[in-house]
Amino acid sequence: MAGPAPSRRGCCVIPVNNAFSDTYAQARVKFLGAAANAGMALHSYEHPLKGREGETLAMDVAVDGPADAESLLIVSSACHGAEGFCGSGVQVHAAHDAEWRARARDAGVAVLYVHALNPHGFSWLRRVTHENVDLNRNFQDFGQPLPVNAAYAELHPLLLPPEWPPTAENEAAVNGWIAKHGLTQYQAAVSTGQHQFADGLFFGGTAPTWNNRTVRQMLRDHGQAARRVAWIDLHTGLGPSGLGERIFACRDDAAAFQRARAWWGGDGATPITSIYDGSSTSAKLTGMMWAAVYDECPQAEYTGIALEYGTVPITEVIGALRGDHWLYQHPEAPAELQAQIRQRLKDAFYTDTDAWRGQIVSQARQAMFQAVDGLAGPG
Repeated sequence: MAGPAPSRRGCCVIPVNNAFSDTYAQARVKFLGAAANAGMALHSYEHPLKGREGETLAMDVAVDGPADAESLLIVSSACHGAEGFCGSGVQVHAAHDAEWRARARDAGVAVLYVHALNPHGFSWLRRVTHENVDLNRNFQDFGQPLPVNAAYAELHPLLLPPEWPPTAENEAAVNGWIAKHGLTQYQAAVSTGQHQFADGLFFGGTAPTWNNRTVRQMLRDHGQAARRVAWIDLHTGLGPSGLGERIFACRDDAAAFQRARAWWGGDGATPITSIYDGSSTSAKLTGMMWAAVYDECPQAEYTGIALEYGTVPITEVIGALRGDHWLYQHPEAPAELQAQIRQRLKDAFYTDTDAWRGQIVSQARQAMFQAVDGLAGPG
C-alpha cells in the first residue's frame, strides 16, 4: 500500500527554483555537483556529438545506495530532450533532499538517477535525438516489420509545409482534418509514432539509436543485481498544466498494473492511467523505452510509470513540434525565426513559473516516496 504523502519537513535543503536550470549545460553542472556532494557513485556515457554551447553531452548516472541492492528505483529525465528542464530539476532537488534520501536508504532501496537520456535534444532544444528519432518509439524489434501509421502519412505534408509560419490555407487544411476526425484522433495520428518519414514528427527510426544502445548498456551496468525494479520516467507536454499524470509504463500485464495502482494510486487520489484501456491522455504507443528492462534485467520484477506533467494545450504542443521539425528541414532559416521556433518549443515543455516548478517537485517527491514504500513491501 502506498502511504500518505510525505511531510515537507526537512526536505528543502535548496529552494525548489534553484534546482531548475535554463540550459542543458547548466543542468548538467548542477546535477553532477549535487550527486558528487551527496557522495553518490557517478558514471557518464559520453555522447559522440557536442552540445549547442560546444559542451560535452552525456547520459549521466548517479547511484545513491549500494550497487548490489536487491531493490532499485530508477528516476530518469529528458527521454524527450527539451522535456529535461522538468526532470533535471526534480533530480537535482532529490539529491539535496536529506529526508528523501534517508527514507530510501532505510528501506534498503538504491536509487539510480539517469540524467538526460537524450542529452543532444536537451541541449539543442529538440524533443528528438540527433538522428531526429523519438527515443520513446525506438525500442522496436527491428528484425520484424515495423508499424505503419497511415493517418500520419496523410497528415505529413500538412504538418510540414514549405514555409513557416504556415499559410492560412495550410492552417485551414489542418483544422479541416481535425474537424472531420476529431482532436483525439489528430493527437493519436501525430503522436503514436511512425517509421516511414525520417524527417517527420514522432519518427521511431529504422534501427536502434545511440540513446537506445546506451540505455541498454546502463541497465546492464546497474540493474543486474536487482530483484525488484521500479522506474519513474519524467515527462512533460500532456494534460492540464502542472498536473502529473501517472501513466502505467509496463507490458499489458494485470499483476504489474495492480502493483502500480497499489504503489502510486493513493487509494484513488492519484489514479494510475493506462494506454491499454484508453484512460491515459497519451495515445497507445509502441517501441517504448521501458521495454529494455525486460530484455536487460530479466531477473527482476519490474513496475513503472511515466509521470507526465501538463504544460500547454495539445494543439500548441503539436504546433511547436511542427515548427521544430520544419526548422530541421530548413537550417538556413533566419536567426530570428530560429530563435522564435526554439523558444516556442521550450515553452511547450517547460512552464517557467514558480508555481509550476513547485507542483512538479511536490508530485515527483510523493511518487518517489511511494515507490520506495512499494519496493520495500512484501514481494
